[in-house]
Amino acid sequence: MKSAQAAPKSIATGLFLAVAGAIAFSGKAIIVKLAYRYGVDAVTLIMLRMLMALPFFLAIVWWTGRKARLSGVALPRLTAHDKWGILGLGITGYYLASYLDFAGLAYISASLERLILYLNPTLVVLLGVALYGKRVTVPQALGMAISYSGVLLVFGHEVTLAGGDVALGALLVFGSAISYALYLSYSGELVKRLGSLRLVGLATSVACVLCIAQFVLLRPLNTAFAVAPEVLWLSLINATACTVVPVLMVMMAIERIGAGLAAQVGMVGPMSTIAMGVLLLDEPMNAWVVGGTVLVLLGVYVVSRQRAVPPTAD
Repeated sequence: MKSAQAAPKSIATGLFLAVAGAIAFSGKAIIVKLAYRYGVDAVTLIMLRMLMALPFFLAIVWWTGRKARLSGVALPRLTAHDKWGILGLGITGYYLASYLDFAGLAYISASLERLILYLNPTLVVLLGVALYGKRVTVPQALGMAISYSGVLLVFGHEVTLAGGDVALGALLVFGSAISYALYLSYSGELVKRLGSLRLVGLATSVACVLCIAQFVLLRPLNTAFAVAPEVLWLSLINATACTVVPVLMVMMAIERIGAGLAAQVGMVGPMSTIAMGVLLLDEPMNAWVVGGTVLVLLGVYVVSRQRAVPPTAD
């Protein structure tokens, strides 16, 4: 009887965690757009985010090791192959994807950014074709066509309002989506060997160090905190509520309801970004944005039914 009652409760908890995680992830774009109002650049902003997030990700690595020791489980030792894999995933999944995303947000709306990033499942399918010779099914092809038409609809409308810089911003964010799709495509082997939480902690720690190193190479050190106080507070919120917390929420949701359902529930992400963009950034809510969003969500749903991919951790 207890087990029967526990199952629905676990599913309900998983659904709540998936929804909350998707909404928290989607808030990242809003935070970045708000920070740009204070004159900060992408290199500095991503450094502050990753600097503040690094202790949390190191704590995740420590906690996974401690939990394993208390359970009497021996964690696999990191081989040279593992270390190179973690480095590669840290670069593609979190460093490059995050930097390109932050850079692109300087030119496009948060709504368009989230719709482009949400094309991720379609990019994973295309990478499967390019890297592993997999075949695209008819429903997948249809879903991709619907999704990309939705992004083009919003993109075309935004270009007419904001000009040519929108193309540069969209290209940068699309590069971010490709980079994260590479991470998803190559992470399967290491996830099975090291565990999802341990791998996330290690890969994101690598990305944090790379973002900090990028700042050291490109900017004077004395400018690290020479920003408006609001930028520091926004970076702290971005590092915790929009980075560390949703990573843990989505991982816990997947444990309870599986990656497929978590991915479908994550469709709330683009809608929450658009809602917050309207309320906090005064971004337009019109038929173009609504129509494009419906098309992207519909197309991704069709693709995800064939192959479910968890929402991006950007």
